[in-house]
Amino acid sequence: MVALATLEPETITGQRVDIRHVSHQFELEGQPLPVLEDVDFSVEPGSFVALLGPSGCGKSTLLRLLAGLDHPTRGTLSVDGETIGDPDPSRILVFQDPTLFPWRTVWDNVALGLEAQGILKNSRRRVDNAIELVGLKGFDKAYPHQLSGGMSQRVALARALVNEPRLLLLDEPLGKLDSLTRLTMQTELVSLWQRAGLTAFLVTHDVEEALFLSQRVLVFGPRPARVVADIRVDLPYPRHRGDPRLAELRHQALGHLGLASTW
Repeated sequence: MVALATLEPETITGQRVDIRHVSHQFELEGQPLPVLEDVDFSVEPGSFVALLGPSGCGKSTLLRLLAGLDHPTRGTLSVDGETIGDPDPSRILVFQDPTLFPWRTVWDNVALGLEAQGILKNSRRRVDNAIELVGLKGFDKAYPHQLSGGMSQRVALARALVNEPRLLLLDEPLGKLDSLTRLTMQTELVSLWQRAGLTAFLVTHDVEEALFLSQRVLVFGPRPARVVADIRVDLPYPRHRGDPRLAELRHQALGHLGLASTW
């Protein structure tokens, strides 16, 4: 087995994740709709893992299960040996749409989680630190309508990071950005992950994005999804998009998705 590309943050704060024989289904017009089937893998603390697969195969559903927003039909999900129950601030889900409150400033949007927990009064510095961490220092008094798409997504990331999560769940957070902003944000996501030392899961349909960002790419098959490949990205950071090894891994990933002939 190929060793994971190394991560060397000052401190690894991320959680270990264990997903054991997880299956899940929804009810659609009174009929069961299987979404996940016997998903089984573990992730070490401080890892960056990408989930890649066809649209609608169940990747986002798996993130919701990890966040505690839904509970599996069968199997178990645990962090650091404890079964995931209800949502917890240590596990934060970031969506494709930043969903900022237009009447709140950047600072107030970022502070929302701490405010809801009733700890904002003694945690204001955490809001300032999160805003600075995502490169928005000086924009704390701006409103969402004054921000670009990339800046809005940075606010959403700061709103997640201010809770000091140990598991960051990213559901296509860069999907609506223009191509140049997306490339910049990919590099910044890696930097944020390395500095925070947390465990990160990224759902994406972009093969290049998955390989550029993560240490490990789990490829899912069609619904009901199961893991059909576990690709270790054996490259150090920072990575270079023209690296021949990335091209090899891209071809490998596309092969598992049934698209090798397109490249």
